[in-house]
Amino acid sequence: MLLLQETTRPVSMNDAHITKSVLVSPSAHAPEEVKDERAIGSFSAHRTKSRKYDSLFRSAWWIVNGLLILSILFAVYAAMWEFSTRRYLKGFSDAIVPATAPGNEKIEAILRWMQTGPARLPNGPSALVPDRDPTDTLNYEALLQVCGTATNAFINLTNTGNMEVRRLLLLDRHQMTMHVVAEVRVDGRWIIVDPAYRSVMRNDKGQTVTREDLLNPATFAEVVKNTPNYPANYTFDNAVHVRIARLHLLGIPLRKILNRLTPGWEDSMTMTLLVERESFAALVTALLLVIFLFLLRYSLRWFGEARLGIRSTRLRAKIYRAGVAFLHPTN
Repeated sequence: MLLLQETTRPVSMNDAHITKSVLVSPSAHAPEEVKDERAIGSFSAHRTKSRKYDSLFRSAWWIVNGLLILSILFAVYAAMWEFSTRRYLKGFSDAIVPATAPGNEKIEAILRWMQTGPARLPNGPSALVPDRDPTDTLNYEALLQVCGTATNAFINLTNTGNMEVRRLLLLDRHQMTMHVVAEVRVDGRWIIVDPAYRSVMRNDKGQTVTREDLLNPATFAEVVKNTPNYPANYTFDNAVHVRIARLHLLGIPLRKILNRLTPGWEDSMTMTLLVERESFAALVTALLLVIFLFLLRYSLRWFGEARLGIRSTRLRAKIYRAGVAFLHPTN
């Protein structure tokens, strides 16, 4: 009976508080433990993500630096190629073009050499693709018979002879090239020279003509009559210096953009040399590539320092430390 009374006695406030604390305690502490676990998991995920970004950054850094080194080597090679090409052309020009002669005599001298010059190799370096390198176009008879490569040889010799020259493409109604001639600046006028026909275009009075003159049907008829075997369909009403139409859908909008940004861009002699001298085009391409990769490297360094907190020793600092270590008296 006593046992029963002791067992069934009312629970006091104190006892209820103790019971409640015992029962509630595990569940009350559970959220804090979950928070700690979540914080640890979030920190671990953040570290994993950070390491992933660091790895990607370092891979990109090494790739950009490697490409920059290759582009610099390519620029050095292209510069040597252009230098050797200029020396080669200078030798040709000195032997063919009178240095002190006026412009008309220089042009006639080059055309005369192309017509009756020394014996040359009969075939081109490739039967499938005409070579645009002047070291080939000046030495193969077959290339001097084609309007494109003949104009290439003439332009390179004329440019080396300190004369302003540029090519002119005659297009048909489908925007395809029919013929290629050259424009040479003589006495302030861009006169038309046709290297393939070895002739300076003249009217009945023996005066040289420009592209604008040849837009007149009467003048064009006189020139055709005075140029043996010259096709009458090689008109000048649709002529350009650089044909971008070969880019198809991109050609027309690209020409409009360039005309708006830099009017007269295709009239410059630089554009003619870019498409007529491989070594010069390679040099310009290499220099632009070096500049682009330098800017990309600078942007990548800024991103790594500002966003990822990655700081690398700069090249000039490494060179300075190496110089100090090399020149130190103890060494």
